[in-house]
Amino acid sequence: MTPYLAVLGARFRMLLQYRAAALAGMATQLFWGLIRAMIFTAFYRAATGPQPMELAQTIDYVWLGQAAFAMLPWAIDGEIRQMIRSGAVAYELVRPVDLYTLWYFRALASRGAPTLLRATPVLAVALLCLGLRPPASAAAGAAWALAMVGALLLSGAVSNLLHVSLMWTITGEGIAQLVQVAVFLLSGLIVPLPLYPDWAQTAIAWLPFRGLADLPFRLWAGHLPPTALWSVLAQQLGWTLGLALFGRWLLGRGLRRLTVQGG
Repeated sequence: MTPYLAVLGARFRMLLQYRAAALAGMATQLFWGLIRAMIFTAFYRAATGPQPMELAQTIDYVWLGQAAFAMLPWAIDGEIRQMIRSGAVAYELVRPVDLYTLWYFRALASRGAPTLLRATPVLAVALLCLGLRPPASAAAGAAWALAMVGALLLSGAVSNLLHVSLMWTITGEGIAQLVQVAVFLLSGLIVPLPLYPDWAQTAIAWLPFRGLADLPFRLWAGHLPPTALWSVLAQQLGWTLGLALFGRWLLGRGLRRLTVQGG
């Protein structure tokens, strides 16, 4: 475990250096968060019937989504992409470590470090002057924090699947864009999942994407009670384990057919 933690720590420290990029990203998230908050406010004011979430809970949901945007698995690690395209992945194979686990810890750092840089100021500004409320209770705040750890683990497993898929594609842009659309639509980042029609709720409940954003956000907002944390973690960790096993199997198949040419 020591080499993987070393990789995680080194990459985390490296990514924490990009403060200017984080500042630009924070400004972008605040801008889009304001737009989305205004859209949902207009929607609630025009609605004639009861909604599955209160407006205040929806506003909380919007700002939490903006704060955690960088944690979602919507991009491929450029270094891994170049490594596979150039054949330099051969150097990874001679290291005395497990390749899947190595990439998984890289993915955790790639998702976690930018989120830490952006989320703290976004949450602070939103709490102070943009309508984000504190967690519904101390228990809700603790449940949200633990669920966000589960969301990061799940995000790493999805990200690793994208990396493994590069062994069958040229650039990986196609599969990355498909996964990006699925993540944004089905995690609740665009529209909170409780606002989806009833006929879609069953399918959404069985997919892994809600564990990336929807469930932790609803714990913060009080839409789910803190006691729901255990079922949330069970779903997140279950999907993480399932996707990790599938990714490891897929990586094994890819390595068996891998051909690296050159001297």
